[in-house]
Amino acid sequence: MDDDVVPIVEELRRRLPKSTGDEEPCEGEDNEFPFEFRALEVALEAICSFLDARTIELETAAYPALDELTSQISSRNLDRVRKLKSAMTRLTNRVQKIRDELENLLDDDDDMADLYLSKKLANLSSPASSFGAPNWLLSSPNPDSKIHRSSKASSTATSLQVENDVEELEMLLEAYFTQIDGTLNKLNTLREYIDDTEDYINIQLDSHRNQLIQLELFLSLGTVSLSIFSLVGAIFGMNIPYTWKDGHGYMFKWVVMLGGMVCASLFLSIVTYARRKGLVGS
Repeated sequence: MDDDVVPIVEELRRRLPKSTGDEEPCEGEDNEFPFEFRALEVALEAICSFLDARTIELETAAYPALDELTSQISSRNLDRVRKLKSAMTRLTNRVQKIRDELENLLDDDDDMADLYLSKKLANLSSPASSFGAPNWLLSSPNPDSKIHRSSKASSTATSLQVENDVEELEMLLEAYFTQIDGTLNKLNTLREYIDDTEDYINIQLDSHRNQLIQLELFLSLGTVSLSIFSLVGAIFGMNIPYTWKDGHGYMFKWVVMLGGMVCASLFLSIVTYARRKGLVGS
């Protein structure tokens, strides 16, 4: 009666053959698969459809968010992509688990043969299956009894030997394995797109960081050049009495001009050398 299970039960009930009055639904009549396969098909269809729908919703939300993040790197966009990546990781784990279970089941014919519950029940309920065996042997109340285990293993082996054709079930499982594998491929493609976006953002951040380092380098070079110029000004600005400054006031402008030219030349020389050595960009 769980809300998530009710739609599956209703779909299974819709697909089962209806019986009228005392008429028993005939196994195999208008019925491609036995009951257990129909129940399995409905369950797999519901799971695969649910996971595929969640994948489509995630793709619809993720691709625009990633494109927006590449155009504008902000805290809001980063947090949005982080939440989408977490949701994608959880969904990928669920899809991968379903895919692995189906793959393991398809790789083992004995496990698939064990799913033929109707045939097992028919073999156990037939008179031939209980011929020559006492009632207490077939319905031992102690499941741990060696006799019970031996009888159960013998009947199971006989059933699997007689009904060893798992082609119908294999076709059913392969169909949903293909569907769940396609869903997993979509998630892997989305993961690769997210990884590529992260690499692109890291490259952008590295480029901005390099630009800031270059700006800091230019500012440091400018500071060094101006410190030399300020040294000249500091020397001439000292309050020390000396006689050679008398009558030479016209030299002030030449000292300022020459000091500025020397500082600018020093700055340009260092920048040219750094660019020639590849220390800074062009």
